[in-house]
Amino acid sequence: MATNSHPRTPLNAKSRTSPYASRQSLYAARNRNLLMYSSAVIVFAVGVTYAAVPLYRMFCAATGFAGTPNVGTGRFEPARLVPVDGARRIKVHFNADRAEALPWAFTPQQKFVTVLPGETSLAFYMAKNDSKKDIIGIATYNVTPDRIAPYFSKVECFCFEEQKLLAGEEVDMPLLFFIDKDILDDPACRGIDDVVLSYTFFRARRNAQGHLEPDASDKDVQKSLGLEDYEMAPRAEIRNAQPGKSS
Repeated sequence: MATNSHPRTPLNAKSRTSPYASRQSLYAARNRNLLMYSSAVIVFAVGVTYAAVPLYRMFCAATGFAGTPNVGTGRFEPARLVPVDGARRIKVHFNADRAEALPWAFTPQQKFVTVLPGETSLAFYMAKNDSKKDIIGIATYNVTPDRIAPYFSKVECFCFEEQKLLAGEEVDMPLLFFIDKDILDDPACRGIDDVVLSYTFFRARRNAQGHLEPDASDKDVQKSLGLEDYEMAPRAEIRNAQPGKSS
């Protein structure tokens, strides 16, 4: 069990801690907490500079913003993963695209599935490396109509991390998902019978910080994420490379 680093003085002790000393200890503790908080903010700010796009994707995935399916874990309690009997079934269509620079075949193994809100469903995509070299690919994704994105949740998905295929290798990639039952309480989602889940695979490259990212223009990546209608800030390396504006 953790103990306090400043033992309390017994009540029957002859010498008691003075009020001044108590205030000094309190201020010292506050200063330590402030220093830790400030350091954390600085580290976070630096991280944001070097990881703006990944963090934005994480935000979209956690909130369902701009048609990005929810991948957070807060919805995955067993009590919520129960089909709602009597609810209208929703047809989920699967789409697959790839960048021209990626010599892979990439197709869904099924055209669609129908699910009830709260019902988990397993689907598969097939990917094959048609080249004679090992290649790493990264998949982006979005769902339409975008208003259903906050309720479209992924439990497991090949898009959660990069995929390396050996030369000539063919693999089946699983996807486990469900549509949260809260969709039934959203007036904006009434009447939705069809949903399209789209994936786009890009060849991977390493950026200036050594992180893997899609080897494509920001415009193409944003389009694959369903963000083409949203203005994005320039990358940090682009901002830093721009010459200062003359006054």
